[in-house]
Amino acid sequence: MSTRSYARPPAGLPPQSQRTADRARFTPAYAVIPHGVMRDIVTSRLPHWRNTRAWILARPMTGFAETFAQYAVEVAPGGGSERPEPDPAVQSALFVLEGTPTLSLDGTSHPLTPGSYVFVPAGSDWQLHNSGAETAYFQWIRKTYQPVDGLKAPEAVISHDDSVTPDPMPNCDGVWATTKFVDPDDLRHDMHVTVVTFQPGGTIPFSETHVMEHGLYVLEGKALYQLNDDWVEVEAGDFMWLRAFCPQACYAAGPGPFRYLLYKDVNRHPTMTLGGGANERL
Repeated sequence: MSTRSYARPPAGLPPQSQRTADRARFTPAYAVIPHGVMRDIVTSRLPHWRNTRAWILARPMTGFAETFAQYAVEVAPGGGSERPEPDPAVQSALFVLEGTPTLSLDGTSHPLTPGSYVFVPAGSDWQLHNSGAETAYFQWIRKTYQPVDGLKAPEAVISHDDSVTPDPMPNCDGVWATTKFVDPDDLRHDMHVTVVTFQPGGTIPFSETHVMEHGLYVLEGKALYQLNDDWVEVEAGDFMWLRAFCPQACYAAGPGPFRYLLYKDVNRHPTMTLGGGANERL
């Protein structure tokens, strides 16, 4: 089991004495959903899931981010689903934050622990259950798969944060690295889900401005993050949602590593259908 700790939603409700103002923002270019607003009254129940609720952090929105949905999921002991995915055209990535759920994928059982990463190809036969004594939490990213003529669909991936050596970025003295669960040159994949790590003082030293949409769930630490024209303070458990071309940069400002789970759409021509085309099926 990983020795790391991964942030998960606090749930519950704050006391009446707590101040109302928080860091939540929604703009035409980005959204920040702080962990402090991930409370009981904003959860969703999901069809065919038992003893389960989800904070839906992102969903396709025309004119904003259109390629993916992202959830923080809580599964109580005895909970889970035999029919987790309603759309056979949708692929998934799971990252376990807390607890020990069990994944069944194409008839094979896989015990998961905090730090486990799973890529589930579209159309897979999969189930997830929590037979442990503790509540399980995981991030769930869903995206309609975009097949390409002449390329086979990718197979499933089951990995772990501790089993993949982070790949340092060039010219950064090792303070900025990415944990890659799949080969970035494998064009069968149309999305990448990675863990990005900054050591204290590490930076993205330029304003990234690019076509990929992002979901960033902060697993650990704190940082100042540039989002469009603003610098915002983010910390473990926060979620950032970026539309295409939103400028972004980062300065790891805490005493320990700053780590986040990163989604981006990759390896495909942009759709020429306004409104996202097939990706609206999410």
